[in-house]
Amino acid sequence: MEIFTVPNSDCMITKTHPRKSFFSRRDPSSAGHSDQIVAANFDYVFILMSLNMDFNLRRLERYLTASWNSNALPVVLLTKADLCEDFDDMLLQVEQIAAGVDIIPISSYTGYGLEELDKFLRPDVTIVFLGSSGTGKSTLVNALAKQQIMEVKNIREDDSKGRHTTSHRQMIRLNSGACVIDTPGMRELGIWYAGEGLSETFSDILPLLGKCKFSDCAHKTEPGCAIKEAIKEGIITQERWNSYLKLKKEARFAEDYESAIREKEAFFKSIAIKSKRLNKRRY
Repeated sequence: MEIFTVPNSDCMITKTHPRKSFFSRRDPSSAGHSDQIVAANFDYVFILMSLNMDFNLRRLERYLTASWNSNALPVVLLTKADLCEDFDDMLLQVEQIAAGVDIIPISSYTGYGLEELDKFLRPDVTIVFLGSSGTGKSTLVNALAKQQIMEVKNIREDDSKGRHTTSHRQMIRLNSGACVIDTPGMRELGIWYAGEGLSETFSDILPLLGKCKFSDCAHKTEPGCAIKEAIKEGIITQERWNSYLKLKKEARFAEDYESAIREKEAFFKSIAIKSKRLNKRRY
């Protein structure tokens, strides 16, 4: 996007660049019937998750699915490492569900791990920050900018969850030349369109599909089920399989709804065309 600034007046958008990537979610205000664009034209998605009581693998799977589908590269940042004496087990759990993704434990307070982000903070690179409230998105922006740009608030002590501090999306250009987009914390991330995101996020599950004894296996009580055998042997967990089914169901609902809307619009459009033709014949 190119902006022309008029002296003593507002800015005016003069040009928008073609969309190369975008991140969207199911719009909470639409009862799940439309999507909401969160950010566009970025190169990396920094997914922030705290190493505290708000550590949630199922939520991370959602962010990974949406991020892979955005046409940008996801990077998982495990924040608040200074508050966790030993996070090796948490790191291992994230590695098991985020294959092929850079996973970096950091502390914006002590500076731990921030130097590993330098390889992403290059000129003309845009990064969008995603995560729930209290994961430290605004604090990380301040740490990278080396100045107090964003307001920050303390998390709740009883459950380590945050309060909404950022209420709007904001782009900040760092001294390195990179741009970061800070987004409001999301209490809910409904999947609108999964696309290739499910394939990337659940790359350990997809090879198992189609290997069951019966081609129409429902993966419940059928003998020779590859999914049940993988869960029994510890290759995947029951929780991860349930998460895959839930996200797939959400994505299918959105796709079916969009198809229904398109068919409805085409139907009424055809009626309008026929009506115009009929009126022309009458006159």
